[in-house]
Amino acid sequence: MKHETLTVELGERSYPIVIGDGLLQQAPRLLQEAAISKASHHLIVTDEHVAANYLEPLREALAEAGYRTTASVIAPGEQSKSLAVYERIMTEAIQSGLDRKSAVLALGGGVVGDLAGFVAATYMRGISFVQLPTTLLAHDSSVGGKVAINHPLGKNLIGAFHQPRAVIYDTSALRSLPKREVAAGFAEVIKHGLISDEAFVEWLEEHADRLWALDSEWLAKAIHRGCAVKAAIVSEDETEQGKRALLNLGHTFGHAFEALSSYSVLNHGEAIAIGMCLAAKVAERVGFAEKSVYERTERVLRLYHLPTKWPGNLAPEAVLEAMKRDKKTVGGKLALVLPRAIGQAEVVKDIEEDIILTVMREEAEAK
Repeated sequence: MKHETLTVELGERSYPIVIGDGLLQQAPRLLQEAAISKASHHLIVTDEHVAANYLEPLREALAEAGYRTTASVIAPGEQSKSLAVYERIMTEAIQSGLDRKSAVLALGGGVVGDLAGFVAATYMRGISFVQLPTTLLAHDSSVGGKVAINHPLGKNLIGAFHQPRAVIYDTSALRSLPKREVAAGFAEVIKHGLISDEAFVEWLEEHADRLWALDSEWLAKAIHRGCAVKAAIVSEDETEQGKRALLNLGHTFGHAFEALSSYSVLNHGEAIAIGMCLAAKVAERVGFAEKSVYERTERVLRLYHLPTKWPGNLAPEAVLEAMKRDKKTVGGKLALVLPRAIGQAEVVKDIEEDIILTVMREEAEAK
C-alpha cells in the first residue's frame, strides 16, 4: 500500500507526517523510526468510541514488537479537555511508571491529541508524544505542536507548544466516522485553501462528490495538501509570532460559539465553518475583502454539508465578550484573521467592535 510522507521542518525537532491506509498496524516500525524506546513504558490516550475499534489491535501490534503500554480511555467530546480529566491521566501516567524516555500515544481526534499532548508536555517537564489521528479534523490539530485543555471561560487557554515525534495518519480509520464528523474535518481542509491556496479551493469544489464519498485516493490527496500547507507555516513560525496566526481563520468566532454552548451544540468544524463565513462578512463590511469572498466561502462549505449561519440563540454581545478572551487579543484589542481574497488572508487589528457586533446582529436577526 502506497504511503505519503512529508516533513515538518524544525531543525533537530523535525518530524514526519506519514499518510496512508493500514498504518496503525505498522505503528511499531514507525515508532522505532521515531526513536521511541522499547525499554520504557508508554501511555496510549484514546476515547471510548475509538477504543472500541482500534485500541486492542494497536496494543497487540505494539506488544508483539516488544512495546509495553497502558491505556487511558476518556469520554468522547470537548468536555474531556478539562483539568479534572488531565489530572486523572497524569495520575495514571505516574502509577504506570512512565519515565523521561516514555511516550504518550494520542489515538483519536483533536480532543485526544490536544489533551494527550498537554499531558506529554507537562509530565516530568516534557516527554515524547506521537499523534495517531483517527478523524479528518485531526489532520489539522495533529500537526504543529499546539496542545491544550479548556477552561470554563475559554477554549485552549491552558496549553503549550510541544511538537510530536511523528504523526501516523491511518486513513482507513476515517471510513468509520459519522458523516457529521467527516463534514467537520472538511472545514479545516477548506480553511487551508482559503488562507493560502485558491487552486486548492477550486480542486475541493471540483471533486466534492468524490471527497464526500471518502474515495481513498482523493481523500489522501486532500489530507496531504492540507497537512503540507500547515507544515510549511509551522516550519516558518512555530510559536505563532506571525504567519501561523493565519491558521486561526474563523477560530476567534468559532471558539466563542463552542465555549458559550459548553462544547455541546456545535462541534469544532461546524463552529469554525460559521466563523469563517462571519470573518468574510466582516472583511467585506470594512472594505478589506473582495465582494465575492463571502459568497464563495459559503458555497464551498455548503458543498461539504457544513453550517454557515448563526448558531442558535447566542447573543452577539456575549459572543463578543467571549472573543475578547481569545489568545490573539492583546490589551483588550481584538485581532481577527480576515480573508482579502480566496487564498489570501491577513491578521487585522483594531477592527471597531461596533462593526463586528453589527455583522453578528444581522446574522442573528436573519436566523
